[in-house]
Amino acid sequence: MARFRTWAGIALAGALTVSVAGCSSTGGKRAEDARAAAAAQGRSAVNTPRWTFAMITHSGDGDSFWDIVQSGAKQAAVKDNIDFLYSHDDEAQQQAQLVDAAVDKKVDGIIVTLAKPDAMKAALARAEKAGIPVVTVNSGSAESKKFGALTHIGQDEGVAGEAVGEELNERGRKKVLCVLHEQGNVGHEQRCAGVRKTFDGDVQSLYVNGTNMPDVQSAIEAKLQSDASVDAVVTLGAPYADTAAKAKQGAGSSAEIDTFDLNAKVAAGLRSGELGFAVDQQPYLQGYEAVDLLWLHRYNSDVLGGGRPVLTGPQIVTKDDAAALEEYTKRGTR
Repeated sequence: MARFRTWAGIALAGALTVSVAGCSSTGGKRAEDARAAAAAQGRSAVNTPRWTFAMITHSGDGDSFWDIVQSGAKQAAVKDNIDFLYSHDDEAQQQAQLVDAAVDKKVDGIIVTLAKPDAMKAALARAEKAGIPVVTVNSGSAESKKFGALTHIGQDEGVAGEAVGEELNERGRKKVLCVLHEQGNVGHEQRCAGVRKTFDGDVQSLYVNGTNMPDVQSAIEAKLQSDASVDAVVTLGAPYADTAAKAKQGAGSSAEIDTFDLNAKVAAGLRSGELGFAVDQQPYLQGYEAVDLLWLHRYNSDVLGGGRPVLTGPQIVTKDDAAALEEYTKRGTR
């Protein structure tokens, strides 16, 4: 497999926690092999109680990114004898109500995103008061500790944006359109701000309605038609990269299309040259590690991160890496 270019020192949490969890049962390589074999057969690899963990995200309907997160979480749940519950709502107040519902169910652990952290603060305070451990994932790294979570798992969005700015500099780009598909999402704002911090050229933000792909396409197309100097478009989610590519074609633009996040279409686009590069934050790992870390905490009072987020990205992925990753994107784990 190609060696992917990493930026800002990625924490390889996955290998660490799998190793720790394996040794916590009977110790040594034999225990690890037994756990791996059991998980592969779809059965628990531990004899701990049947705990219930709830994951509540800010995802809208049909977002393939969160399918990958769930895939990792469900795999870890099988291994760790966990009853895994998933719910989501892209409206912050409704997401907070889903957290409240999980608290009322007296679940044994909560995994939550903080895309709009102010709306989630009270709900997480109720979870803390109820003695339910919380792990935050994907968004809200700055607020995670303040809100009482054990740790945060994901990428630093500002650092990821800075990585994009550096990559665009290397590619000689001069004017970038940063497409934000969810207004009010602090992580998205941090990504574009990070690009501005390191990019030597001009960065313009374009706010679109991410729930309406035809509107997204027309908005990007109109911008590219009105400003021929835009030579790069950065989308903040994998599903929007394909839409941006169609907008580029409709506008007759030569702008490079780059994106945050990875899926099968993005990997194919990288391989064909339709896309320039992608920023992978490893969503499968976010889901897997969130469940595994909660299990470790319930079983052994373990906490990773030392008060800092456990980083799963960013990785800059290019055409050179696409072939090695396509197998994993097709099975829904990258």
